[in-house]
Amino acid sequence: MHCTHRPDGARPDRPMARALLGIATLAALWLGGCSSGDLRPAPPPAARLEATTPPVSVATNAKDYRKDAARHVYAQQKDRVFQGRLPPMLYAIGVLNVELDRQGRVQSLEWRRKPTHAPDVVAEIEQMVRAAAPFPAPTRLGQVTYSDVWLWDKSGRFQLDTLTEGQD
Repeated sequence: MHCTHRPDGARPDRPMARALLGIATLAALWLGGCSSGDLRPAPPPAARLEATTPPVSVATNAKDYRKDAARHVYAQQKDRVFQGRLPPMLYAIGVLNVELDRQGRVQSLEWRRKPTHAPDVVAEIEQMVRAAAPFPAPTRLGQVTYSDVWLWDKSGRFQLDTLTEGQD
């Protein structure tokens, strides 16, 4: 075999090396075509289960369902829940009826006692309730309308009467 050195330092052409490189390239392209295109790692099985399994309630009446709904709102709004006993004077208190369908989707909101002096709180509560959907599906009730009292501190944090830690 005759080798010559090129001034640019490149090696002379070798037909066998070029053929192997071509085969390796084709194999890589063929194997790459087998992927789904999504290169993100798959979530762990528990995370996939949580994302696909909607919450469920086995409550048999609206009063019992209210506890499931309150826990659900607390889980969705962890940073907004007032920890400990509430102060003696609250910024706002509201009583809200929430109507849910059989999948836990919000159908309507109706204020039984609206804190009219705090329209910002009314809007925030309504937004939080809608954002928390879907609520636990009321499997035994089919659909449900439950009511809870929102206890709102001036800090912008709240407790629901169903799960309150009390007030000083």
